[in-house]
This record gives sequence, C-alpha cells and structure tokens, in this order.
Amino acid sequence: MGPNPFLGVIYHWIGGFASATNFIPFRGIKRWSWEIYWIIQGVAAWLIAPTLLASIFVPHVFGILHQAPSSAIGYAIFWGMLWGTGGLTFGLAIRYLGLGLGYAIALGLCTAFGTLMPPIFSRENGHMQLVIIAHQASGRVILIGVLVCLIAVAINGLAGMSKEKEITEEEKASSGERDFSFATGMAVAIFAGIMSSCFAYGLAAGKPIGEIAKVQLLASGHSDLWQNLPVLIVVLWGGFITNFVWSLILILKNRSFAQFGGQPGSNPLGTSAETGTTLQDVDPRTLTKHIAAGPLTRNYILAALAGVIWYFQFFFYSMGQTKMGKYDFSSWALHMASIIIFATLWGLILGEWRGTGTRTRTLVASGLGLLIASTLIIGYGNYLKTEELVPARVAMSR
Repeated sequence: MGPNPFLGVIYHWIGGFASATNFIPFRGIKRWSWEIYWIIQGVAAWLIAPTLLASIFVPHVFGILHQAPSSAIGYAIFWGMLWGTGGLTFGLAIRYLGLGLGYAIALGLCTAFGTLMPPIFSRENGHMQLVIIAHQASGRVILIGVLVCLIAVAINGLAGMSKEKEITEEEKASSGERDFSFATGMAVAIFAGIMSSCFAYGLAAGKPIGEIAKVQLLASGHSDLWQNLPVLIVVLWGGFITNFVWSLILILKNRSFAQFGGQPGSNPLGTSAETGTTLQDVDPRTLTKHIAAGPLTRNYILAALAGVIWYFQFFFYSMGQTKMGKYDFSSWALHMASIIIFATLWGLILGEWRGTGTRTRTLVASGLGLLIASTLIIGYGNYLKTEELVPARVAMSR
C-alpha cells in the first residue's frame, strides 16, 4: 500500500478528535483527586491499550521488540519519559486555561518543536533535511502549512487573553474553569508544549522498530498500516514511568491512596461542586465518609475510558503517518492541528466562550478556520511530493 496523503489527513483528524475528547470523561469523575484518576487512565492509555491493540494487529509483536536494536528501544523510552513530564503539566494547563485555550497554547508549541526539530537534526546525503525540504516545491508548501498552523495558534492565544478580560468568575466556574488563570496557565502550557514535543522524537528514535514490524507484516500477508504500533508500546513505556512516579509522589504526599477504595477527594476538572440529589447546596463529603459502590465503579470506568480514548489518538496517528509519504515529519503538525481544532469545538460546545464579545468570537473562528486550512495545505504538500516521486519510480523501472 503506497502513500495517500489525503487519507492520512483523515486518519490524523480522527486521532485529533480522540485526543481532544479524552478529557471529557474526567469531568464526570466524582470526588477523586487528580493523581488517582490520572494514574488509572495512564495504566489504560500507556500499558494496556497499546499492548493489546498491537498484539491484535501485528503478529509476534514481542518478537519484533526483541529483535529491535537496544539503542532504538532505549532512546524511545528516554524521549517517552521526557514527553511524560509534558503530559503531567498538560493536565494543569487545561485546568488553568480551559479546554479550548489550554490545548491551543500547549499544542501550538508542541507543534513547532515536534514538527521542525526532527528535520533540523536529521541529515540526508550530508545535508540538513530541513534545507532539502525548503528547496523543493512540495516541501515549501508543507512548511507554509506549518506556518499557518502556528499563526492560528497565536490567534487562539489572543482570543484567550481577550476572554479573560470579558467573562466573570461565575461564568468561568459554570463552565468548569474555577481555577482559570491566564498567567499561571501560560507558564504551565509553555513548559508542557515544549516537553510534549519529545513524543515526536521518541517516534523518530523508534523507526528501526517500525521497519522490522513492516517486514514482519508484509511477510505474513498483513498490511503495513500497523507498522508503528510496536513503536508506540515502547515510547509509552517511558511516558508511564514518569507519570507513575509523579502520581505515586502525590498519593504519598496527599495521603490519597484510600481514594482507590472510596474515600472522598476533590476533582479539579469537575464542572461544579458535587451535590446531593435534592439538597443542591450540600457537599456530600460532610454527610458520608465513603463514595458509594456505584459512583466509585463509574469513576474507574470513566478514568479507564479516558485512557483508551487518549490512546486512539496515536493509534490513528500511526496509521496516518504511514500514508504521508517521504515527508512524514509533517504528520506531527497535522496531528497537533487536528487536536486543537476539535478541542476548540469542544470548548464551544461546553460553553467555555460563553459571555465573550464579538472580537473574541471572531478570533476563535479565525483561528479555527486557519487550523483547518493548515491541515489541508500540509496534506496537499505531501500529495505534491508523491507526484514528484512517480516519474522517478517510472524511470527506474525502465
């Protein structure tokens, strides 16, 4: 199966939707602290889902990992651990900036670093890959698409600053943004965005694993569409290590371990304070010491569901990357833009921009339109590259 950039764009859109949606189940979790539901979703997202799905679609997946160079395994885990620090602070960015703006700022920086740094450090025939890309028509189109994406992110940032000046504290609380703070959120989002881009480096480091998987898949009559699933297993091992250690530190510090069994805590991403069925202004933590079995089970299901949804972003990312052709580095920009598009739409649906004026809404709409345009431009650039390669393949076959 050869490159098909526009099919790749669709896969990236699906992955972006999954990523932007994974925080939604968190809002329904009742009376659990952040570190409790975070580590549960992490087990589902970074250990169970990638291993299970890779085992289904890739024959002898652990044999492939055993054959892979130790350096590829090691570097993929290393970059995954650094990415994990970005993932930790990413949740805080959402807490302080809201779903739409938090995604926009953090992922905007993640887009820039994750897309451009790999070709800057990669060499092709002794030359920097980015320079080679910039000297080709298809490459210039792709870089224009990345630039449009970054401009869109900047516009979303302006929308967030405008929003902070316009809406009241009551409006922030009603949409689940009780801790909204633009200054704190920006600082956290900048760090989260830079460190989150390390996932792209982890995928690049794990390419030898994907190449072995591709040979194995084709030899067994399977599609090479799944070749990057084993790479995800290894990168996510690194991410799990970082998140597990930090969650354990918080559990010990906050003495929240008993929440696994039903002791009440507080969900910072909840849309409102937990109340009784009829006593609307009563906090049930003053009435009972434990969460009932039903709500507790629902908490576990929601946290695990968030993790599985999160993993599907990279399940579809890995598929989209195989369709982008020679310049698959652009997959990262496509993925990030898609996430921001759907996060912005979720923010609108959840009322995060309620109470804002015409200027703010115009900025949001402009940023959203430019993000959609950037994915199409990048897809078109990859299509041009596949067309450039066709004559060369025909000439070699003669």
